[in-house]
Amino acid sequence: MCKNLPMPAEILTVTELNRQARLLLEQRFPLLWVSGEISNLTRAASGHVYFSLKDAQAQVRCVMFRSRAQILPWQLENGQQVEAQALVTLYEARGDFQLNVEGMRRSGVGRLYELFVRLREKLAGEGLFDAARKRELPRFPRRIGIVTSPQAAALQDVVATLRRRAPHVELIVYPTLVQGAAAPAAIVAALRTAALRNECDVLLIVRGGGSIEDLWAFNDEAVARAIAVSPAPTIAGIGHETDITIADYVADRRAATPTTATELASAGWFAAAHELAELAKSLRHTMQLKVEARMQAVDRLALRLIHPAQRLAASRQRLELLGRRMHAAGRLTTRRDALADLQLRLHRARPALQPTHQHLDRLTHRLRQAMINLAARQRDRLTRCDGALAALSPAATLQRGYSITQDAAGRIVRDAAQLTAGDALSLQFAVGGATAVVAQVDLVKPGLSPTCPA
Repeated sequence: MCKNLPMPAEILTVTELNRQARLLLEQRFPLLWVSGEISNLTRAASGHVYFSLKDAQAQVRCVMFRSRAQILPWQLENGQQVEAQALVTLYEARGDFQLNVEGMRRSGVGRLYELFVRLREKLAGEGLFDAARKRELPRFPRRIGIVTSPQAAALQDVVATLRRRAPHVELIVYPTLVQGAAAPAAIVAALRTAALRNECDVLLIVRGGGSIEDLWAFNDEAVARAIAVSPAPTIAGIGHETDITIADYVADRRAATPTTATELASAGWFAAAHELAELAKSLRHTMQLKVEARMQAVDRLALRLIHPAQRLAASRQRLELLGRRMHAAGRLTTRRDALADLQLRLHRARPALQPTHQHLDRLTHRLRQAMINLAARQRDRLTRCDGALAALSPAATLQRGYSITQDAAGRIVRDAAQLTAGDALSLQFAVGGATAVVAQVDLVKPGLSPTCPA
């Protein structure tokens, strides 16, 4: 005979048990980092990512919801070693222990970042990042050096940017590796070569974007110290806007990208070219004003000129008056001698009008020719624009009495053979439209022309 078992104080359902277990797990474990290898990776149609993190002895189920997976800067794959920032929880519906992944990084990034922070604090304590030691960039560099890989896309960006902004500036490349274990020593060697030759006014240290591992060569202490002792001012254009390296802190100027670094180096030349263009524009305007002022002065002087015929008429009247006075006085011979003398004096005092006429004719011809040329150019341009507008305007065709006819399917009707009696048509005129029904179809017989609209 079985003994009666004592009744428990409370009987839990499976749902209540799983809920309490989930709450205990979430309260006990805060947001933490877990490292392992990705396996059993699947992507749901909803965008959520399901996988397992495993090591040599165990594994745990993980889920990364779509909102988190979308912002991950790299593609998850099976076999990747990662460090996941996750919340420990329980999936109540199945009672599965799992991790809700909030963020992720490749394995080893945390260690690299720790090394990065430690070196940054060390060099900052030595004063290598102080603003007081930063040098001004030369405004008009005649020779720019670039430390990068000859195969890097960053070099092509620098060359293209400099060709566009300051093509006359000489560019010298100091080739080096920019990625891998041998890259730091190669970068230091290139910087030392540039320092020994001391032939550049400014030095660019550039590389395209990548992961923290790809850019790690520029977080090397030897590279940082080589940049610090460079005799030429330095600009670091490494990676993208969000990428920060030790080289960026040590360099005299930091640029978000290699292209931006080139723009900083050529800013003076680019601004000078813009200023020169503005001065040329101002000079042309000033010269035009002066020419117009001189033309007005010529017009005013022309109004002051007295026609030679008027002067001759005045002289003739004076001679006639003198003749009457001589005849009246009875001293004709004396008056004739005086008249001859006056005629000789008049001939000698007559102004030389031919040079003035020639100058005036040249000015008149230049002004008339300029007005004719300007009017002809404007008339030709207006004619071309008017012809193009008239040729391209469908409204002009409709204004001449034509219309656009479309069938019920919206197709343009160009041939009566397309229609049958009873078809509905849509008519578009120059102003408004109408709907019509075909009562009869008249086909044009060969050799006859269709009747033109009135």
